[in-house]
Amino acid sequence: MALSHPLLDPAVRGAVQRAATAHRGIPWTCTGFTDLDDRAAHPCGIFHGRPFPVFAKLSTAPDAAAQCTAELAALRLLHDLAGAAVPVPVAGGVLAVPPGAHLLLSEALPERLPGARTPEDWRSIGRALATVHRVPGPGFGLSSNGYFGPLPQDNTPVRPNSWATFYAERRLLPHLRLATHSGHLPANLANRVTRLIHRLPALAGPEPRPALLHGDAQQHNFVSTPAGAVLVDAAPYFGHPELDLALLGYFHPVPRYVFDGYTELCPIDGGFPERRELWRLFAYLAVLSAAGGTPLGRQFLVRLDQAVTSYR
Repeated sequence: MALSHPLLDPAVRGAVQRAATAHRGIPWTCTGFTDLDDRAAHPCGIFHGRPFPVFAKLSTAPDAAAQCTAELAALRLLHDLAGAAVPVPVAGGVLAVPPGAHLLLSEALPERLPGARTPEDWRSIGRALATVHRVPGPGFGLSSNGYFGPLPQDNTPVRPNSWATFYAERRLLPHLRLATHSGHLPANLANRVTRLIHRLPALAGPEPRPALLHGDAQQHNFVSTPAGAVLVDAAPYFGHPELDLALLGYFHPVPRYVFDGYTELCPIDGGFPERRELWRLFAYLAVLSAAGGTPLGRQFLVRLDQAVTSYR
C-alpha cells in the first residue's frame, strides 16, 4: 500500500470501515488497497475487504458535497430512465469526512481492466450507451445541473431549443471562459474557437432528437464486468448522441467493436466522423481549465488547435 494516498488517512479509512459495516449490518474488515488515481479527476481506489470490496472517491474541493451528491444523482437518473447498470452505493453513497472532505462510496465491481477487454466487452459498452440514447427527451438540457469532471456543468435549457444553440451556450462558451481564465489558452486560439462557435449552425449537421446522454462517455467511465458494462462518472442531460460517441475515444482510440455493439440498437449518421472533433472541443477546453499546466494539458492544447484548424 502507498501510505501517502489520501484515502489511507486513518480518519478516512475508519469512516469507510464504519460505512461498509453499516451497509450490510455485519462487520467489515479491510484487507488491502488499490490506487486508481489514474482513472479519475479525484483521488480514488478500491478498499479490498471482507465480505466485499468498496470503491471510494475523495473530494476536498469547496463544493465536495455537491460534487458527490450530483454524481450519485446522475447514476440514479441513468438507472431509473434507461435501466442502465450502475454501481450499488454503500451506506447512502455520500459520506462527510472531517474537515470538509466528502467520500463517494459504492460496492466495487468485478472488473476486467481496460487493457484486457475482449471484443464482447467493447460491444457491451456500445450496447449500454445505445440503451441510454434510446431514452428521448422533451428538449436539450436537464432540470438539474451537475459536473463534468471537477468543473461545474450548466444543463439549463436554452431558447431556441436547438442543439447548436445549446452546445454553444451551455458547453463551448462556459468552457472557453474557464480555459481563458486559467491562463493556459493562448488568446489567438481562443479567438479562433470563438469564430468557430459562430459557425456551429452550419457545421452541426442534421438536427438530432434530444436523447439521454451519459455526458462523459470516455471509455474509462464504463466498467467491464462478467455481466456487461456498468456506467460510472456520468454527467447526464438530454443532447446529441454523437457527443457521447465522440467522447468514447477522447483519451485513447477505441476499437470498432464498440460501434458494432452500438449499431445493434441505434444507427450512427454517416456524417459523424466529420463532426467528431467538433463535439470534443468543449472537453479539450475542460482539460486546459483543470490541468492546463501539465503534460496532459499541453497535449490537449495541441489537439484543440488541430481540431479548430480542421474546421477552417
